[in-house]
Amino acid sequence: MSLLRNPYKVLLGLLPDPPLQVGTVLSISNGVATVQLPGGGLLQARGATSQGATVFVRDGVIEGAAPSLPVQVIDV
Repeated sequence: MSLLRNPYKVLLGLLPDPPLQVGTVLSISNGVATVQLPGGGLLQARGATSQGATVFVRDGVIEGAAPSLPVQVIDV
């Protein structure tokens, strides 16, 4: 193990990965989709999709289609 470590990489290693979220595409404009999350929040994400589709989103990018299953929101 090297004694010289990149402090920036060490800091990035401490941060959690962005969460994988599921939502419904409300609209698409110029390749950017507006996605509504189950709790009612909205976010913008890039990626190929269609209006009304249920998608997986992580860090502003649509990762793919999600199954259309009932979602239960639990407040903690």
